[in-house]
Formats: sequence, C-alpha cells, structure tokens
Amino acid sequence: MKLSLCNEVVRELPFEQQCALAADLGYQGLELAPFTFGDDGWRMGATARADIRRSCREHGIEVSGLHWLLAAPAGLSITSTDRATWQKSVDVLRGCVELCAELGGTYLVHGSPAQRRVTTADDAARAEEAWLAVGETAAEARVLYCLEPLARPDCNFVNTLAEADAMVRKLGNPALRIMLDTLAASLMEPEPVADAIHRWMPGGLLAHVQLNDRNKRGPGQGDDRFAPVVKALRETGYRGWIAMEPFVYEPDGPTCAARMIGYVAGLLESAA
Repeated sequence: MKLSLCNEVVRELPFEQQCALAADLGYQGLELAPFTFGDDGWRMGATARADIRRSCREHGIEVSGLHWLLAAPAGLSITSTDRATWQKSVDVLRGCVELCAELGGTYLVHGSPAQRRVTTADDAARAEEAWLAVGETAAEARVLYCLEPLARPDCNFVNTLAEADAMVRKLGNPALRIMLDTLAASLMEPEPVADAIHRWMPGGLLAHVQLNDRNKRGPGQGDDRFAPVVKALRETGYRGWIAMEPFVYEPDGPTCAARMIGYVAGLLESAA
C-alpha cells in the first residue's frame, strides 16, 4: 500500500512545492483535484502537463489519481435536464480521464455530490448514461474510474457500497470500480468500516480507499480509530493507494498533512 496526499490540502503552495512537501513528509503520491489548477485544469495544455510530470519526477512523487472531478467550472451536472450542461459535464469527465492517464495516474474518483443529485428516475438514468460514456474513455485510457458512495444529506444518489457495487455491475464495464471513503462509510454502512472492507474487498470491485475522520479532519485528528481499517486492508490483500482526504485543515494544510502521515504510517508499520 502506498500513501497519497490529496493536493487541495496544500493548494496554496505552487505545485512544485506541493511535491517537495509531500516527498519530505514521506508520501509516495499526490491525488490531484483538477480545480486546484483553475477552472480549465481538466484540459490544461501540454506545457502544464509536462511541468507536473517534471515536478513529480524531480521529487520522487507520483500522481496517484484524480478526484473532485466536477468542482469546476461551475454549473456542471451529470443529472441535468439541460442537454448542453449534461454534455459539458461528460466532456469534463472525459478530459479528466485523459489527463489522469497522461500524468501517470491509475484511477479517478467520482464523488461530486452536488453534480449528481437526483429527483426523478430520469435523473438517475442520465447519471448512468454519463458513467457509461466516461467508462468507455477510461477503458481506452487504461485507468480505473471509481464511483464513490457519499453520505446523505450531501448526496442522495449512490450512498452505500452496496448501491455502488450494484451500479457498477449493472453498467458492466471493467474500467468502472467502486471506492471507500471512511467518512462516508462510517455514516452510511450498516457495519463498522473494517467489517465493510472485509465484506466488499473479496468482490474484486473495491479499487481505492480514502481516509478521513467523521469530524472532516484527517485520520488521527478525531475520535475515529483507523487501526482496524488498516488491519482489514492488510488482511484482505489490498495493494492499492491510500489517499488522505480531510476537509478541515487544522491548524493549516501542511501541518495537517504531516500529522496524517505520521499517524497512518505508524499504523501500517504496526500492521505489517
């Protein structure tokens, strides 16, 4: 298992400094949010892409994957009744897939709760249509596209691992997978997160893990205990990336990044 830092945690730093900080702290990767590169980050030019690859290479850091795919530009939605908005959203997602592959990433996380809310069955059908289209692009790019179960009330569509698993199996594209976010799982799953890992990992679709506390801070910065989660990942043979994705950075992003990896790296060493 390799540890990745979600780069929005330190987005106030130039990207080269993000790489340097992550490497100095012991992270092996950065999970990139395209919006941290501007509204058009998903379609950045060749020079910007080359600069990212160079900065990563010089600091021994990988781009593990992408997340927060529809945070920018404003107004996107894969459930919109407006076809132009829907098509723009799909175009952005396809651009993110291509960007991920070109930067050397291996997965994308589709969270984006506000951009997938549903009120009717037709809304859900449009989301499925979008995921089918983007899944084709992901298969061609040889990256995994992971549906993220998200907690209510922020999201009202695909809230549990069971719902994500059923959706991916219905869509039937091997490039489409599911992922586990510990904050959402702790709120939505009918069992402890470690037990959910034991339940869903053997099915072969669980391809990525993000760690965060129910207080929206990083692992080790709240009441949630992650030793059972790490132990379950070890016991089920998980060999993918573990990304740190807090939403509250206390006292600041760099310090939060340091505290998280110190805590999780210690758990990984203990579980070895």
